[in-house]
Amino acid sequence: MRTLTTDPYPTPNELRVLLAVGREGGFSAAAAALGMTQSAVSHSVRASERKLGAVLFDRGRAGATPSAAGERALAHARRVLRLLDVMGAEVRGAAAGGADEAVAGPLRIAAFRSAALHLLPGALARLTARHPELAPEVRIVREVGRGTAGEVLDGRADLGIATLGTTSPVPPALVGGVLLEEGYALVHPAGHPAPRSLPLVDWAENCTSYTREWWAAQEWLPAATVEAEDDGAVLSMVSSGFGMAVMPELSLIGAPPSVEITDLGPDRPTRSVGYVTTPELAKSLAVRALIRELRGRAG
Repeated sequence: MRTLTTDPYPTPNELRVLLAVGREGGFSAAAAALGMTQSAVSHSVRASERKLGAVLFDRGRAGATPSAAGERALAHARRVLRLLDVMGAEVRGAAAGGADEAVAGPLRIAAFRSAALHLLPGALARLTARHPELAPEVRIVREVGRGTAGEVLDGRADLGIATLGTTSPVPPALVGGVLLEEGYALVHPAGHPAPRSLPLVDWAENCTSYTREWWAAQEWLPAATVEAEDDGAVLSMVSSGFGMAVMPELSLIGAPPSVEITDLGPDRPTRSVGYVTTPELAKSLAVRALIRELRGRAG
C-alpha cells in the first residue's frame, strides 16, 4: 500500500498564508499580520507554488503582487477556506441536535445599491429572527464589469444579488435564479410641463444590455448630459429639477414627492434581478435559508 509523504495540494494554513500575502502586498507585511517570520512565510508560499506548479506572486522591491495564476489561486483559496468554515458550523450544529443550529456565523452578501437598500433588509430581518446566530455581512458592489458575480467567483461573497438576463447570464461556474422582474419608468420633476425636453441624467450601472436596444429606439431620449455616481445621486438631481431619468423600480422606492414617475407603457424595458452563488454554497443551510427569504420578499 502506497503512503503519501506530502500533501499534493496546499494545506489550509498554506492557503491562509497565500491570502495574507495577497492582502498585505508583501511577505514581510504578511508575516507581521500572521505572527510568523518572513522566512516561514516565504517557505510556505514556495511550498504552495511547488505543489500547484506555478509562480503565484511576482516579487519585487515594492513587495509581492499576485500573478495571473496567483489571482486564480487566491480566489480558490477563499472559496476553499469558506467551505471549511461552513463544514465546521454545519457539522457542529448537527451534532448539537438539529439543523437550525447550523444556520450560524457569518453570511457574506454582495449586492448592488438599490437591492441592498430595498430588497435585502426585509429578507435579512426575517432570516435573523429565525436564526439569531446568523451574522449577515452586506457589501455594496457596483453592478458593472464583473459586478457581484465576480465577488462570488473570487470567494469574497457567499451570495450575490445580481442583474441577470440572456446577455448577462449566470456565469458557468455559478448557479442562480431570478427573484423579480423590475420595469423602468420615466422620472422627472413633479409638475414639469414638458419633462421629455429636460436633460437626461444617467449612471453607469443603468447603461446595461437590458436597456440599450430600447434606448436606441427612443428618438426623444437624448444622450446623457450628466453621468452620476449612482441611482441615489440621479434621483436627487431629478428631484432638484436638474433633469429627467429612466430608472428601474427598485431605485424608485421611497422617491420624494418632488419627483413624478411616469409609466413608459407596455414596451418599457425590464431587467431581471436574481441571486448567484457557488454550487457548493448553494447547498449550505445559511445560503438556502437566505434564498428562501429573498424569494418570499420578491413574491
